[in-house]
Amino acid sequence: MADVKVERKVALSRAEMAQWLADLGKELSGEGTVTFRLADSTVELKVPDDVRFEAEVEVDGDEVELEIELKWSTARRASRASTKSGSAGS
Repeated sequence: MADVKVERKVALSRAEMAQWLADLGKELSGEGTVTFRLADSTVELKVPDDVRFEAEVEVDGDEVELEIELKWSTARRASRASTKSGSAGS
């Protein structure tokens, strides 16, 4: 089970969706804090330099689904590196 989950399901025009994606892209190209609109609120996330990306297209009859997924770890790199070096010496 996720610690936090926020969902938005809404119909947008293609132009509105393009603007939302462009805004998200601009935020991702910034300094690591990404702020974007989701439903009636604003979400702010810290995003590291390395992000895993997955895209999936599914066609089922007359419906097409494009799913875009971004994932990243919230674990600190320094603590992971020290854990690995500490266990190598054991």
